[in-house]
Amino acid sequence: MKILKDILYKVAIESVKGSTETAIHKIEFDSRKVEANDVFVAIRGSLSDGHDYIEKAIQLGAKAIICDTLPENITKDVTYIQVKDTNTALAFMAANYFEDPSSKLKLVGVTGTNGKTTIASLLFQLFQKAGFKVGLLSTVKIMVDKTEYPATHTTPDSLTINHYLNEMIEAGVTHCFMEVSSHGIHQKRTEALHFVGGIFTNLSHDHLDYHPTFAEYRDVKKSFFDSLPKSAFVLTNIDDKNGSVMLQNTATKKLTYALKSYADYRAQILESQLSGLLLKVNDNEVWVKLIGTFNAYNVLAIYGTAVELGIDSLEALRLLSDLESVSGRFQYIVSDENITAIVDYAHTPDALENVLKTVNDIRTKNEQLITVVGCGGNRDKTKRPIMAKIASDLSDKAILTSDNPRNEDPEVILDEMEQGVEPQNYKKMLRITDRKQAIKTACQLAQPKDIILIAGKGHETYQEINGVRHHFDDMETVKEILNQLNK
Repeated sequence: MKILKDILYKVAIESVKGSTETAIHKIEFDSRKVEANDVFVAIRGSLSDGHDYIEKAIQLGAKAIICDTLPENITKDVTYIQVKDTNTALAFMAANYFEDPSSKLKLVGVTGTNGKTTIASLLFQLFQKAGFKVGLLSTVKIMVDKTEYPATHTTPDSLTINHYLNEMIEAGVTHCFMEVSSHGIHQKRTEALHFVGGIFTNLSHDHLDYHPTFAEYRDVKKSFFDSLPKSAFVLTNIDDKNGSVMLQNTATKKLTYALKSYADYRAQILESQLSGLLLKVNDNEVWVKLIGTFNAYNVLAIYGTAVELGIDSLEALRLLSDLESVSGRFQYIVSDENITAIVDYAHTPDALENVLKTVNDIRTKNEQLITVVGCGGNRDKTKRPIMAKIASDLSDKAILTSDNPRNEDPEVILDEMEQGVEPQNYKKMLRITDRKQAIKTACQLAQPKDIILIAGKGHETYQEINGVRHHFDDMETVKEILNQLNK
């Protein structure tokens, strides 16, 4: 049990009705989970407003209510705290409840459109190999040293973040690497966290279903760096036109990485193959098992962060050479018929273009490149025609299919994608709504030495249709189909 006034430390309170000496069992923002003696935080979401569930929370036993608007009916023996913003209040309350776990380890946040998962996951790998106990908060999974937990969001809610950070402290973890999404920043999930460093990867077309303009999307990302303390470092991709923007008005140690510009951490690609990259990093050569120019940037971000966190530069390079690629990020298999199938999470125009250009740079052009790609439902519609244009421009055959249709008609999504296909590319485009059938068709069209790229879902093991998640794994599916065709 915690005393309410103790978990309200640093919360911007506007009014109080009742006693703050109340003993609290736990914090909840989902009224369905409220139990006796809990404090309920009323969050205004995109689909529902927690203020509508205050009475329900009290009926279930809530002893305190945190809200930005006091209800008309005040229940006796219940404490009401009116705050300026309940999202921010939740962030500070969660940190206080778990006794500020982020201040007890070295927490590094990674933000940008692409590369967040790869950088955070490989930093986790590298520091484990260096002998540290490490934590990870990522799109793919949550790791507390060697214990794995499922992830549901790129940046979890404040309670979940602090719960796992507390688990990390109890497990003796010293470093944690965390993906920081624009949603997470905007919804104040990273407020009250103590970061020792922040990494900026790049910024391209994404999440314009959530952010009304690209400028707001950029500014939300930037606000993360603005909030970092003077003692922290910012490592930014200076080759990205928004990289220097992230450094403006931040009081932190400013560091850069680049392939094309002068930077603190720079690299040159000496060799690029399907098996990896030979890089010259700050005058030292290193071979890594990652593929493509976009991963050269990721390697630099990982290397720079490792050095800034105290790992010797040559030791950091040795550890880099031993890293394995992340699930669903340019994962590939080669069938018995010598057909290469690549699964990648590329779900933005920039990411898809990067992956396709990487494949085209590596291949001999004596083989076909067949791309299977879709766009998610209930998400940014403006990128749909762009994704189809990129796929059809840079592939020998492009198969448009379903991603996660969610609550949209998949045929409508494909109609909107198809609008981006140039007339000269119509003959090399197919549309097959069923994703499994689309992958099967790609495998049937492929000849020995051909390359199949399956883009958009990567590590995901489900397909969401009409609000229901069905098991679906791109890598599992393509392996099964290629094995069947080989028989």
